[in-house]
Amino acid sequence: MIDLHTHTFFSDGVLVPSELVRRAEYKGIQAIGITDHGDLSNIDFIIPRIVAVSDQLNQALAIRVIPGIELTHIPPSQIKHAASKARELGAKLVIVHGETIVEPVAQGTNHAALNADIDILAHPGLIDESDVILAREKGIFLEITARKGHSLTNGHVAALSLKCGAGMVINTDSHEPGDLIDKDFAIKVILGAGLNTKAFAVMQKNAERFI
Repeated sequence: MIDLHTHTFFSDGVLVPSELVRRAEYKGIQAIGITDHGDLSNIDFIIPRIVAVSDQLNQALAIRVIPGIELTHIPPSQIKHAASKARELGAKLVIVHGETIVEPVAQGTNHAALNADIDILAHPGLIDESDVILAREKGIFLEITARKGHSLTNGHVAALSLKCGAGMVINTDSHEPGDLIDKDFAIKVILGAGLNTKAFAVMQKNAERFI
């Protein structure tokens, strides 16, 4: 399994990167994205450190570590600039914290993110069909998430993605050890979103782009 959305103690996770990666490896995860929460106040601190530790871990372990960032609660007008800055700092995976229904994310975040240089729109909530079409056109993946709360709109995201032909990935959005899941549980999350088992293979193929 590939999990492209996780957090360490560089934001609101509880583990150092090395422990997160080791626990993921033990869980059977083959590749992991470290994507701590960031905005224009801290990405210059977080990203270089995640890049450095990812390089070190990739030399020592079989699991593949992908350095990234989750741009979080950034005003929509600043997302494009923040995404560009994240790339300059070395992020190989740029995620935007989408308009989940369980947080007061600014309206317009999904649309602004899809017009920026990003890879994944995380937990996009009750995303508009027009934005799902935009995601397809831009080649940006929409996230089906295993995280409590954010997962409430998985069915909506999955249904519109199928209708419009947008690509999807499944991630855990892990913040602590108990959030990590194995392949069998990931398939259950996908089935709960109204998808079938074949969707898991497609999502994993999508995720392989970042390895």
